[in-house]
Order: sequence, then C-alpha cells, then structure tokens
Amino acid sequence: MTLEEGREMAKAMDRGRAAIMAVARTGEVTVADVTHLRREILADGGVTRDEADALFALERIATVKCPEWTALFVEAVTDHVVWQTRPTGVVNEAQGEWLIARSDEVASLNGLAVLVNVMAEAHRVPMWFLAAVRARAARNWPGVAEAKAMAVAEAA
Repeated sequence: MTLEEGREMAKAMDRGRAAIMAVARTGEVTVADVTHLRREILADGGVTRDEADALFALERIATVKCPEWTALFVEAVTDHVVWQTRPTGVVNEAQGEWLIARSDEVASLNGLAVLVNVMAEAHRVPMWFLAAVRARAARNWPGVAEAKAMAVAEAA
C-alpha cells in the first residue's frame, strides 16, 4: 500500500465515523440517514472497528429510529465482526468479547439481533459465545419479550 492509498483509506474511515456521529447529534435515525450511512460506511467495502463502535453509540443514543435502521445496524456490525477480519467467517475470542460488551451496553432488541445474526453467518464462534447470547436473550432488554411473542405467534 502506498502512502497516498493509506491517506485515502484514513479519509474514508474518518468520513464514515463523522457521518455516524452527525446522525447521533440529532437524536433520531431517519430513512434518509440510513441511506446516507449505507453509502458512507458500506460502499467502501468494509466496516472498521471505529465505525462499528460509532454504530453502537448511535444505537445507544438515538431515541427514535426508523425500521430501516435495524437492517443497517445488523448488517454493518455483522460485516465487521464476521467478514472484515481474517480468517473470514470466524469470530475469535477478542471479537466475541468486544461484541458481547457492546451489545450489553445498548441492551436492546437490535443488540440482540446483531448477536443472533453473527451466530447465523459465522462459520465458527467461541464455545462460550452461544451461551452468552442465550443469556442475553433471557434478559429483559426492551423489545425482546415482544419479539419472542411475535415469533411464537408466527410459528403457530
């Protein structure tokens, strides 16, 4: 990688985090915000740890979120954890610990959705990770009980 390529990569990362934090300042996530964030953080081919941390901060801060936010949040964080590090498809111990810690910080249905999606997409996760996700599903995070009830009703 040349020095110029490194600078361009750094600018792209800064743009992604800046776009996320600009949305965070408004206290809500709109469809237009999701479209803009999708362009800024997913278009360059990968989600950085800094951007993933900023997405978790936005999940924690924003009080009003459009339904499209969930898909972006889950897709972007899953992309970072499962597909942006080598070997791809493998969640290592450090990634698993980071993801559990961030999900605990937001304690939301979207945080649980990320955990479940990572388990679904990853080829391998640490042995303790499944038990940790189950423990979070058993907690009374906002929206989890309602989502479980809807899933049971749809399955019936």
